[in-house]
Amino acid sequence: MRTYVRARVTGGTYFFTVNLAERHGNTLLVDRIDVLKRALQQTRQDHPFAMPGFVVLPEHLHCLWRMPTGDDDFPMRWRLIKSRFSRSLSAGERRTHSRANKNERGIWQRRYWEHLVRDDADFQRCLDYIHYNPVKHGRAVHAMDWPHSSFLHWVERGVYPPDWATPVDIGPDQSE
Repeated sequence: MRTYVRARVTGGTYFFTVNLAERHGNTLLVDRIDVLKRALQQTRQDHPFAMPGFVVLPEHLHCLWRMPTGDDDFPMRWRLIKSRFSRSLSAGERRTHSRANKNERGIWQRRYWEHLVRDDADFQRCLDYIHYNPVKHGRAVHAMDWPHSSFLHWVERGVYPPDWATPVDIGPDQSE
């Protein structure tokens, strides 16, 4: 069995992609956005981190986290967020034989993708990717149209104009 080694830097800034196990046609994350927000809030209260950027789509989410000085334990935080969200939902999702044998729910993909942000330009690329994602996936015409995002916060700070991120602005070369 392979051991996956994550890049862990105390006080680092990370870009994450986290997916539901069943992505096709699933709208659980936006249908239960209140439960997801509570799971995030409680975890941030118990184990602080900054979240300067995020977007929640029906079946996956992207976010930027800044870890506190001297702390690199983002895996524990994701474990708490996923388990708090899952425990708040009634059981009944389809589970693989492997998950049933391990007494796991079938809501989240086991793994997630993380990227250690290297510099300010990398941070801006990640933030742009996050805010463009609803447009890319056909969920919104402009980033401003999608309610489950940090985009409005960045518009209010003057980083983006309100009409930023139409398909013509970014182009089709952005890949997930």
